[in-house]
Amino acid sequence: MSTARIPHQETAGGHAPRLGLSLTLLALAQLIFSLDINIVYVALPDIGRALGFSNQTQQWVVSAYVVFAGGFLLLGGRAADLLGRRRMFVLALTLYAVSSLAGGLATTPAVIIVARAVQGLGGALLLPSTLSLINTLFEEGPKRNRALAAWGGAGASGLTVGALLGGVLTQAFGWSAVFFVNVPLAGAVALAALVVIPRDPRGHESRRFDIPGAVTATGGATLLVFALVQGPETGWSNPMIVGAFVLAAVLLAAFVTLEARSADPLMPFRLFRNRSLIVGVLTTAIYMATFGALPYFLTVLFQSVHQYSALRTGLVFLIPSIAIATGTQLGERMTTRLGTRTTLFLGFGIGVVGTGVLALGFSTGATLSVAVPGLIVSGVGQGITWTAMWIASAVGVSPEEQGVANGMASTTLNLGNAIGLAVLIAIADSGLPDRSGDALRGSLADGSRTAVILAAAGMVLGLLVSLTLPRRAAPVVSPPATEAVPAPAS
Repeated sequence: MSTARIPHQETAGGHAPRLGLSLTLLALAQLIFSLDINIVYVALPDIGRALGFSNQTQQWVVSAYVVFAGGFLLLGGRAADLLGRRRMFVLALTLYAVSSLAGGLATTPAVIIVARAVQGLGGALLLPSTLSLINTLFEEGPKRNRALAAWGGAGASGLTVGALLGGVLTQAFGWSAVFFVNVPLAGAVALAALVVIPRDPRGHESRRFDIPGAVTATGGATLLVFALVQGPETGWSNPMIVGAFVLAAVLLAAFVTLEARSADPLMPFRLFRNRSLIVGVLTTAIYMATFGALPYFLTVLFQSVHQYSALRTGLVFLIPSIAIATGTQLGERMTTRLGTRTTLFLGFGIGVVGTGVLALGFSTGATLSVAVPGLIVSGVGQGITWTAMWIASAVGVSPEEQGVANGMASTTLNLGNAIGLAVLIAIADSGLPDRSGDALRGSLADGSRTAVILAAAGMVLGLLVSLTLPRRAAPVVSPPATEAVPAPAS
């Protein structure tokens, strides 16, 4: 049984949904979301020098975004279901535009860190609302697969295009340009969404927001991501990190207890009966812990080892960007013809081979040509996996719960990234103390190569997890009648 798209929902202008234009806006929004994950990496040294960051605090320009995006995703998904997908979509883009303007105008470290935290909150609202719009506007099967491939092409490519755009903007206009670029982009998409994307159905009185569940889930997830992100910098035995882990565990345990007793929970436990969703949730974590960690180590290789400029580094990232975009389209065709299970297996398998080859380029004496084959093959595998894992996460989920299901998958996406980077960076940097000059460059290359090899090993785990997917699509797990969503407003 497949989920049905919303055939009678109307736009604010009273016409049937213009699905092509809606998909274009949703893909652009995903591009903005993905760009923000990596766009500041190549600008980070310039930001640190301009605003007087210490070595210990500079990383928070990246971490503030990751912590708040990861902590609020589940809440963002449920908000999309209960308060309206288009409403959350527009609100998220507005937060992006305002916080990006503040970040570009920042003159102190505190201001730019707060701006990045608000951007992260915008991302937590944007990703699940975007996904749930796609999964309710397009019926399950080939149509949804094609829509997810188009959306995925923008999103997966944005992870690497962010580095290119960051390099170009930083070199041409200065670091503030990596923030200012979001203002017109996010603003234009938000305004267009009010015209193009179907308006939200009317609310339903019997559905509550589950405030206790929202507080415990958001608090626990935020503290967990904070501890994972800050642990490598501060030290895992630091009382602040230990305390964050303990409090996160307490809050998440309280969340599970509350959800088991709630009549209208933030995260309905019946969703765990959907094996496809659970595999999708696990896969997003593995994906970002492995594929998602590669841009960081590639930036280290090109800028710190080979001394590339920000612009040259960004241009090199065009290679995996094109490969990833190609892979997302292959992922759609493969899923339609071969099924999600086989496509995920092949995506991770290609990723293992490509990432293993990529590791050969992590050497002070290796030229760019040594890394190119690995960049291409790994990128294709990354794109295939990206499309297939979101398809898996949407199968068998009722339309009115697409937001929370996507919030679950998006939360593990960010947790996977935080855990993967924390572990791999700690391993890569273990040989760096008391090194300088050529010795430091050599240690950076060696440590990064080890991290990339471990990422390839992690992809093997993803390959094995994909085999647990059911061969046939899961039936839709619908909410009880008391939680039903009324027909869309006419």
